[in-house]
Amino acid sequence: MTTPRKLHIKSYGCQMNVYDAQRMVDTLAPEGFVETASVDDADLVILNTCHIREKASEKVYSELGRLRTAKDEAARNGREMQIAVAGCVAQAEGSEIIRRERAVDIVVGPQSYHHLPQLLAKAKTDGRAIETEFPVEDKFASLPDPKPAVIRARGISSFVTVQEGCDKFCTFCVVPYTRGMEVSRPVARIIDDVQRLADNGVREITLIGQNVNAFHGDGGDGQPWSLGRLLYRLAEIPGIVRLRYSTSHPRDVDEALIEAHRDIPAVMPFVHLPVQSGSDRVLEAMNRKHTAADYARTVERFRKVREDIAFSSDFIVGFPGETEEDFSATLALVRQISYAGAYSFKYSPRPGTPAADMQETVTTTVMDERLARLQELIDSQQAAFNAAVIGKTIDVLFERAARNPGQIVGRTAYLQPAHVMASPDIIGQVLPVAIDSLERYSLIGALAGSAPSPVAPLSHPAMTPGA
Repeated sequence: MTTPRKLHIKSYGCQMNVYDAQRMVDTLAPEGFVETASVDDADLVILNTCHIREKASEKVYSELGRLRTAKDEAARNGREMQIAVAGCVAQAEGSEIIRRERAVDIVVGPQSYHHLPQLLAKAKTDGRAIETEFPVEDKFASLPDPKPAVIRARGISSFVTVQEGCDKFCTFCVVPYTRGMEVSRPVARIIDDVQRLADNGVREITLIGQNVNAFHGDGGDGQPWSLGRLLYRLAEIPGIVRLRYSTSHPRDVDEALIEAHRDIPAVMPFVHLPVQSGSDRVLEAMNRKHTAADYARTVERFRKVREDIAFSSDFIVGFPGETEEDFSATLALVRQISYAGAYSFKYSPRPGTPAADMQETVTTTVMDERLARLQELIDSQQAAFNAAVIGKTIDVLFERAARNPGQIVGRTAYLQPAHVMASPDIIGQVLPVAIDSLERYSLIGALAGSAPSPVAPLSHPAMTPGA
């Protein structure tokens, strides 16, 4: 029997990269690879990179330096280690990675990782392999289906990519250049994926895409389907009890999506809807194609059909030319909307984007001060949102055993972690929980109808909504 080869993948950034990493594992399984948590005994290490966050490239090169040492050590011990760089940094800087780092064997963009087996073979014969083109064929049609045991091992929640790329061309964003233009998967293939997951114990599906509500997949009836129509169909699949989607653009919220939140109990009342700024002047400079008022009206459209709906968002502070007045408009919008959570970042330029050439930069000191003020406001709103649950009974989908013995952790409709003392038999079920306390961002309670059990203090960092 051939000894399995060991694969270690380190992913950075977005939910799409988490999904892509799983599909890389599926792609390489027929080649005899099994996952390992350790770099030191890996035969193949893949860095699945993200170009969104600050200093993304520097972090990749720093990690490659450490991997070079591990590769050299493996060679001294008579073992070969291959290193691949995948994802958006690979797409944007493929040739530069090959030039700068001798330890890298393979560079592959996010649209080409289904070619990893061929690229591994090419690297063996030619020394190195690079593929950063946008292939014509549908990569999803080429990916092998994950085996039932693998699906079950990944848990009761799963991501499913329905759309990739973006046509919006926000001036700060590299996605159109690294992921390409908007492409939607055919509805039938998405249904097949979700059915397969449901048949193997998955109970919660998050549909993902760089601009997921721009979905317009071929419905097989001669018409493109919207995201809302797709949600209606997926809600019919037995076993799927919760549906989510991320990430949305405010301009692509249509009535079908609003109605899906009104009509489908499985669609969770929690929407990640990035706004980036509350200043119309900055939004125009970002090429966001919406105003603060447009955004607020979209939020109200959701709230009109679901009073219990909550929102998270993304914010960039210190965009070139942002004044104190612009920033004050952002704070005003945050107060108007009142978020359950949000991600906020200091602006950092991405090479090749229009904003990178803008001259009216904001100093680091000012950005730091504004970010602290924004995060203080968002944190206060998130704390109030979480505290409002204490004393109430809410539904929780239980996911796994927690670190503390006897404790099971699940998520509320708003992605809040909730801990109870219970049997592992409840994993995969949605059950009512009486919440009696809050520890940081995690809710503590007991199954409704059961006697409260003492719960030990959490021994691990709590997760924030959306994490």
